[in-house]
Amino acid sequence: MTQEWQNREKWKENVILVDADYVDKVLFNLTVNFERMLERHIPKAELALWADCVALDGGLRPGDNEIQVVLIHTKQKECFELFDPSNFAEELTGKAFKDHIGEFAFDAYPAEEDLVEYGDFFAQALQLIASQEEVKRLMVIPNAEDDYIYNKVRETLNHLDDTDKRIMVYAMQPMPGGKFQQEILGYSLMAALRIKPEEIKNKIK
Repeated sequence: MTQEWQNREKWKENVILVDADYVDKVLFNLTVNFERMLERHIPKAELALWADCVALDGGLRPGDNEIQVVLIHTKQKECFELFDPSNFAEELTGKAFKDHIGEFAFDAYPAEEDLVEYGDFFAQALQLIASQEEVKRLMVIPNAEDDYIYNKVRETLNHLDDTDKRIMVYAMQPMPGGKFQQEILGYSLMAALRIKPEEIKNKIK
């Protein structure tokens, strides 16, 4: 990992680690499918609302929480296509917002693909964050559709020495488990897209 990661003075107690390229891909597929199903335009997802939903699904409750959101992306990808705000360098890195859940601080890091494969870079980021003593709750959104990446994530988390950490892994469907809990990623993304369950039920009657 970069020296910036290694020399970071302190991590927050709660960390959300995101494969930004993968989440954007899932958002695109959801948007296309639900626009067809619901027969209406679906605007960009609200990043702050999604962060809230991920935090709540990860076990946090409203309060004065501090949450670090770490976005991993490929070098050629400069922004989310379907989140607002979107630009990694200009709108997200070093920025924060505060609401009823707590304060969310964002950082985005391009993968060093000239040195390591993208999936391995994500796994290294996970290893580094999970090993930090001050991190007590870790919420991980990997590309679980890639068997290699998911197995690296599961292997990393299964070999943690600190068994008191609360870890949630998000995927689009239940995956072979490990020493962590799981949550369906689609629920939080649908909430961020402002798609309500009753709207879907009305269309499939």
